[in-house]
Amino acid sequence: MNAPVTLQRDCQAIRIPGGDITLLPAGMPVVLTQALGGSYTVEAPLLGGIFRLSGRDADALGLSPETGPSAPERPSERPLEEDDVWERLRTCYDPEIPVNIVDLGLVYDLKILPHSSGGRRVEVKMTLTAPGCGMGPAIAADARQKIAALPGVAEAEVTVVWDPPWSLDMMSVEAKRRLGVG
Repeated sequence: MNAPVTLQRDCQAIRIPGGDITLLPAGMPVVLTQALGGSYTVEAPLLGGIFRLSGRDADALGLSPETGPSAPERPSERPLEEDDVWERLRTCYDPEIPVNIVDLGLVYDLKILPHSSGGRRVEVKMTLTAPGCGMGPAIAADARQKIAALPGVAEAEVTVVWDPPWSLDMMSVEAKRRLGVG
């Protein structure tokens, strides 16, 4: 990655790690640092920060929207299953690490419960690689948004927890290989 790009149109972005919404104007030079899970991470030197753009803003970067396995779909007539949520969580990435949050071992618990509206409530407990990591709000918001978009989900809640503390042992074999650890 690390490809310099000039934004072709205005687009909203989430400032990393704070999570506040920022308008990036057309003509602004950015550096594309990551394109995973249907979203894009860019560095904007003129604003002094890193930002996450939604997949729907791919055209602002001169790209086609990501398709295929990054945003798995399921038939809406089928009841929501736990595997549907796990697959959606596999499209969530830390903007600085090219491994999804499931393979990083950050997701500790997932529950699907009835919701008073007749849909389902999905509750996820996740952690971060370090208690001082400022990415928590942005990663949790991304996971919550992607789960809430699943057919049949009336409410999604993603909570960041610290117990048990995360360790490298929680990563999948593929994640360890990809990052060159243990």
